[in-house]
Amino acid sequence: MHRFIRSAAFVLALAVPVLAAADYPTHAVKVVSPYPPGGTVDILSRIISGWLQEKLGQPFVVENKAGGGNNIGTEYVIKSAPDGYTMLLVNPANGINATLYKNLPFNLVRDLAPVAGLIRVPNVMEVTVSFPAKTVAEFIAYCKANPGKINMASSGSGTSVHLSGELFKSMTGCNMLHVPYKGSGPVFADLIPGVVHVMFDNLPASIGYIRGGKLRALAVTSAERSPREAIDKINAAVNAALADPGMLKRFTELGGKPMGGTPEDFGKVIVAETAKWEKVVVASGAKAE
Repeated sequence: MHRFIRSAAFVLALAVPVLAAADYPTHAVKVVSPYPPGGTVDILSRIISGWLQEKLGQPFVVENKAGGGNNIGTEYVIKSAPDGYTMLLVNPANGINATLYKNLPFNLVRDLAPVAGLIRVPNVMEVTVSFPAKTVAEFIAYCKANPGKINMASSGSGTSVHLSGELFKSMTGCNMLHVPYKGSGPVFADLIPGVVHVMFDNLPASIGYIRGGKLRALAVTSAERSPREAIDKINAAVNAALADPGMLKRFTELGGKPMGGTPEDFGKVIVAETAKWEKVVVASGAKAE
């Protein structure tokens, strides 16, 4: 398969920084997935929550708060009590939304305390198995011979799935019709039978369909504050997860590359992702819908 552009980062963040007790956590922690069940963010939220619950001795409960291009879930976490008991799985859309939405009532870099990088996963260019192209070159040739006849699905306007497709369009001159859905999970019911034809999805959500022969992969994208006590404890637990052979195997099977590092490393990733996606949003002319 061909490779193009960079991978997507999925990273864990805590709500607004304040002092937390040294014996954190003393009760259940809510982990917010700002998308519907079944997508990459939901999958990763449940994997890391299970690990944290086992290692830290308190429930880590995933709660799906979808909508608004992930802004609903993000704002919910930011407005939650700043005590380290409400967490967010950050993904590329958070960096994208900083430019895509003009009047967000929050600033991700300012309002969330970075905790730990989880994994980087590529986006995969995938088509229904009945699609006539079996390579990227064949896809481009077919697209140019049939302008406007290819439906490009995405998990929503302005997501990394959408903008990866827009970047592909700008790089190749392909004319495709964008069809946004509410999350990548709902796309599969239409992509597998060919109602829509192509998606540039985050690999973990799609890898089972690809391995099962229900979708054909053509290319992947690739590249290589307080509450400090809570942050340090979760950061250590996430890094331990990334060093554990069993967890590492699960992440590898999803097509991801472990990130790890310090909270400060993760903070730099958030800033870099926001700047990177600003360029793509501006160049593509993408608008929030």
